[in-house]
Amino acid sequence: MDLVGTHGISHGVSSAQSTNWSGYAGTTGTYTSVSASWIQPAGNCTNRFGTYYAAFWVGLDGFSSGSVEQTGSEVDCNGRNAHYYAWWEMYPGASVSFSNPVRAGDHFTASVTYIGNNQYTLTISDTTRPWTQTTTQTLANAARSSAEVIAEAPCCTFFGGILPLTNFGTMTFTNSMVNAGSGPVPIGSAGGLTEITMVNNLGQPKDQISALTPAAPNGTTFSATWLRSN
Repeated sequence: MDLVGTHGISHGVSSAQSTNWSGYAGTTGTYTSVSASWIQPAGNCTNRFGTYYAAFWVGLDGFSSGSVEQTGSEVDCNGRNAHYYAWWEMYPGASVSFSNPVRAGDHFTASVTYIGNNQYTLTISDTTRPWTQTTTQTLANAARSSAEVIAEAPCCTFFGGILPLTNFGTMTFTNSMVNAGSGPVPIGSAGGLTEITMVNNLGQPKDQISALTPAAPNGTTFSATWLRSN
């Protein structure tokens, strides 16, 4: 994640800007799990020659640390063709795609859980198809200092820049929960709760993140609405 600025906002929720993330994160504490559900949005692929990308995921770390343990779904536009798939990633390792079918409108539930001894269980379920994929991965010395529910413009182009964001309309995350050691709680109760806005190089937002509902500290649901690709 590339934070470019932070400042406080009301109701105990901080805000941050990123060049490729948007959503909510708990940013203080040591987290053991994160989970959420969403409906895979359709990609509005109207540019005949363009390529665009949008990922939706849950994960631990990355807000203030060098690793991210994450799993989610994606819609990429190759010209006017939309490509849907699910994946996991133990960043800075490369992402791994699942071969299971994904379509717009599919219902997803995903979780990342630390199970001890530097091991993480990453699970994603498409309850529409239906299928479930679970992988257990090892990553030593991860900080587990944050937990996120995120819409992302993936990185990177050949020159290292952020990839253009697919027009995904509006999508909604529900049942967003985190665990910092005392059992799962709504993400609205997470320590250091931060609302993240994705911005371009001019500081213009690339999508709009709604307030949590119910209001923090009980909030588990929010939406992301596409505004621009770059």
